[in-house]
Amino acid sequence: MGTPTGDDPAGRPATDRAARVLVVDDEPQLLRALRINLAARHYDVDTADDGESALRTAAARPPDLVVLDLGLPDLDGVDVIRALRGWTPVPIIVLSGRAGSSDKVHALDAGADDYVTKPFSLDELLARIRAVTRRVGPAETPTVTIGRHRVDLGDRTIVAADGDAPHLTRTEWQLLEILCAHPGKLITQTSLLQRVWGPGYETQTHYLRQYMAHLRRKLEDDPARPRHLLTEPGMGYRFAP
Repeated sequence: MGTPTGDDPAGRPATDRAARVLVVDDEPQLLRALRINLAARHYDVDTADDGESALRTAAARPPDLVVLDLGLPDLDGVDVIRALRGWTPVPIIVLSGRAGSSDKVHALDAGADDYVTKPFSLDELLARIRAVTRRVGPAETPTVTIGRHRVDLGDRTIVAADGDAPHLTRTEWQLLEILCAHPGKLITQTSLLQRVWGPGYETQTHYLRQYMAHLRRKLEDDPARPRHLLTEPGMGYRFAP
């Protein structure tokens, strides 16, 4: 996406292509209203009414911005944020009826960029959308290769060269997404424990040892000598592409 040169009269940033916005909400009337209003301002709009649909849509058509409700029927919106953050830095604006400060903190700590409380002003939401889309870069393909496995982090699927694809648990996916989102970077034990299990688990390092061992057995060609899911003793873990 090119560098914006200003806003057009319709109220969207001037770019060399329309910004793609994924709107996620389980209220049909609100979803329709946002789709119509954003499309009228020349945004390319995708919609989803639950968390799983949102993750599938984001994987198939990587958005430039996500507008996300927290109260979804299948997944908590914070879990959707964490799943997206596993593979993409796309800006996320939370649009939620949860007004408590703890809800805002949890969403922002999970990786949201902004938080708008319902009921809301459409003009305010549009202004915040314009602000974050000014800094959007090209979306990345959420796929990595680990041993003989091709892992799609967007829709959480694995294809194995021998056809025997392993099943990962929800916690294993969360760990893998965080590590693969930062290839080559050391992710501390404390950071992983906080992001996957939450505050208060910072000292439970045995959780990490157990789950990383599971991931290596499932994905590495030689789990005893891993090439991709590496341990930095006493510090944390690293994904080596």
